[in-house]
Amino acid sequence: MGPGWVVGILLGIVLLLLLIGAPLKPLRFIGQLSVRFIIGALLLFFINVVGASFNFHIPINGITTAVSGILGVPGVVLLILVKQLIV
Repeated sequence: MGPGWVVGILLGIVLLLLLIGAPLKPLRFIGQLSVRFIIGALLLFFINVVGASFNFHIPINGITTAVSGILGVPGVVLLILVKQLIV
């Protein structure tokens, strides 16, 4: 399965969760958190695709996905700064 299929499936899941949602509060919270994690992973994926031409790579794991998903664009900028300045 190529990366196009994976991105398509993840976007489909995100759209499904955004349109339908979860009926119960705990399930809704878990659904929203999982949507944020998926969006964070997609952000990191696109950063890695663009950064490949500059020899730049941020690993996609649970912590980087959580930072980019929960904090959003500022989290991605933070990860880029940490990668460039500290690591």
